[in-house]
Amino acid sequence: MRERRMIGQCPVCGEAMHVTRLECDYCHSALEGHFSVCRFCKLTSEQQRFIEVFISSRGNIREVERILNISYPTVRSRLDAVIEALGYTVERERDEQVETNKRRAILEALEKGELSVREALKQIKG
Repeated sequence: MRERRMIGQCPVCGEAMHVTRLECDYCHSALEGHFSVCRFCKLTSEQQRFIEVFISSRGNIREVERILNISYPTVRSRLDAVIEALGYTVERERDEQVETNKRRAILEALEKGELSVREALKQIKG
C-alpha cells in the first residue's frame, strides 16, 4: 500500500490542520484527542521539497540553484518563505542593506582600479 503523507494546511481554507487520532500499526492501540502537527508538516509540499534539497546540499545556494534550476533571488525568496512559514521573522531590510553595501564597495573598488571587471562580476555574483 502506498504511504500517504499528512498535510498540515487545510486544502479548502489554508488554515492549520490538526491530528485527532493516532493508531499503532502493530497492536492497533489508538489515542484520540487534539494533537498538533510538527512545524515541517505545516509546510507546503513545494516548501518541503525545497528544504530537502537545501539540507542535502548542505545549504550551498549554488547547488540548490543547480538542482532546482532556479535563480539566486528565487532561492532566497523560497528560503525566506519557509522561514516565515516555520514562524520566524525574516529581516529583509537588514539583508538587503548588507547586500547593497557589499555591491557599493565592489563598485568603488572597481572604480579605483583595485579590481578588474571580471573579479568585480565574480564577487557580485557571489
